[in-house]
Amino acid sequence: MATDARGLTTEPAVRVRNLHRSFNSDGGVLNGLDLDIAPGEFVALIGRSGTGKSTLLRALAGLDRDVAGHGRIQVPESVSVVFQDSRLLPWKRVLDNVVFGLRGAGAADRGRKALAEVGLAGRERAWPYQLSGGEQQRASLARSLVREPQLLLADEPFGALDALTRIRMHALLRRLCETHRPAVLLVTHDVDEAIVLADRVILLDAGVVDTDVRVELTNRSRSDAGFAELRSLLLDRLGVAADA
Repeated sequence: MATDARGLTTEPAVRVRNLHRSFNSDGGVLNGLDLDIAPGEFVALIGRSGTGKSTLLRALAGLDRDVAGHGRIQVPESVSVVFQDSRLLPWKRVLDNVVFGLRGAGAADRGRKALAEVGLAGRERAWPYQLSGGEQQRASLARSLVREPQLLLADEPFGALDALTRIRMHALLRRLCETHRPAVLLVTHDVDEAIVLADRVILLDAGVVDTDVRVELTNRSRSDAGFAELRSLLLDRLGVAADA
């Protein structure tokens, strides 16, 4: 059970118990998985391809309707998802994309504020094709966070970006999460990205949690000894040489 800064018991934002999911007779993708994520906690989920990372995210997002009855899933009412593809509607301008589906007279103002938070003030009337890949992902983040979600699910959101843009997006995501304080589950194949961003890194293997470690680093620089030690541990659990 999670505790807050005062040591008081708090209910997890996400609770998964004994979750199973299979798609054919060859075996399960998820095999009795258990997971808790505390309110405001940033968890990165890593693992080899086919170990159930995106399957779990889709289940938490409510995108897998057939998962019902295969375990117990508890998530907050307000959940937003960010994908590798920004999934902006090309026929709507940027502000209209951000506030799409929002109700109320203040929706446009909320959208403008969200765009300013991600560094896109002044681009409200732009079309999605006029934005760079990094700007499109910024708009996607604004669209997710304008709804003030209690849980933010991110599936390889920076995988298609160049290295420099990814570094900038890492800093932006950390800052936004510190401001809005959603629980976050980030699916990534990048061990370094997981360590830079997360409070905890969870490694899935064979559809269950294989490794669960807290990132307790004051310096998240790749040159830091603690960073290198944690990176080596996670790469070893993935079966990859630390100098890869």
